[in-house]
Amino acid sequence: MKIHLGIIMDPISLINIKKDSTFAMLLTAQERNYIIYYMESKDIFLKKNKIYGKTKYLTVINNQKKWFSFSNKKITLLSTLNVILVRKDPPVNIEFIYLTYLLDKLKKENVLIINNPTSLRNYNEKLLATNFPEIIPKTLMSKKISEIKKFLHKYKDIIIKPLDAMGGKSIFRIKYNDENKQVILETMTNNGKKFCLSQEYVSDIKHGDKRILIIDNYIVPFCLTRIPQEGENRANLAVGGIGIVNKLSSQDYMIANQVLPFLKKKEIIFVGLDVIGNKLIEVNITSPTGICQIEHFSNISITKKLFFFIENKIVDQN
Repeated sequence: MKIHLGIIMDPISLINIKKDSTFAMLLTAQERNYIIYYMESKDIFLKKNKIYGKTKYLTVINNQKKWFSFSNKKITLLSTLNVILVRKDPPVNIEFIYLTYLLDKLKKENVLIINNPTSLRNYNEKLLATNFPEIIPKTLMSKKISEIKKFLHKYKDIIIKPLDAMGGKSIFRIKYNDENKQVILETMTNNGKKFCLSQEYVSDIKHGDKRILIIDNYIVPFCLTRIPQEGENRANLAVGGIGIVNKLSSQDYMIANQVLPFLKKKEIIFVGLDVIGNKLIEVNITSPTGICQIEHFSNISITKKLFFFIENKIVDQN
């Protein structure tokens, strides 16, 4: 059976193929002889109650100078595809929300969509972890500066971050005696008009922030541990963190297994958990990364595991 795969992503011309998880997926899909239909969110539209895309056939090449080519540009009725991978990076803004409404309609037409568009819309990555209060740091979501100050007063050392960013953008550590705390809170909340997430600082960050990947029921036994540079509170690779691949600990498995039933129920297939010490920090479901680094230092093909799942699911649906 020839599988027709749609990919919705940010411009492929801008990616770094050495560490881009979407590119790793595309290479494996091509190896498995999938027909790949490239789209950006702007290419998708509804007409006469059908969902279409301005698509191009995509060919990928593992070459840093020229890593893709397009052919056969056309309008495609997206219900004719077998599967669509949604790999649009945050922010999850109103345009992203509108996209999930269109994808919801496709899901009802028996197109496999990863991840479930209803869940992409309903579950903010920063807030999803609050469904597991026993394994997260003490947490406050508020736009009121006075409430955040009370939270800071109680826990003395906190992290504050926006709800709609990625890659460590606009994440601040504030200690109780920080002379800049007022201006940080004013900036982060837009003077009390914007929600932010505050969490008790987890000192284990010095040992790294673990990215644990899950595909359906499968917990990848290796994780990408991102260690912050000296003097930096953020471990994200995008801001200079150092990535090391480690085997999962028993504690890591405990955390992953606690989250797994929720993910299964909500049809969230490909997930990246962020764990610091024994605390779950975030549940990444929009476009989790870490595949390239883990595959490079282990003998596991995460992308093949993903496509085995996809192929079995398509057979079950048909």
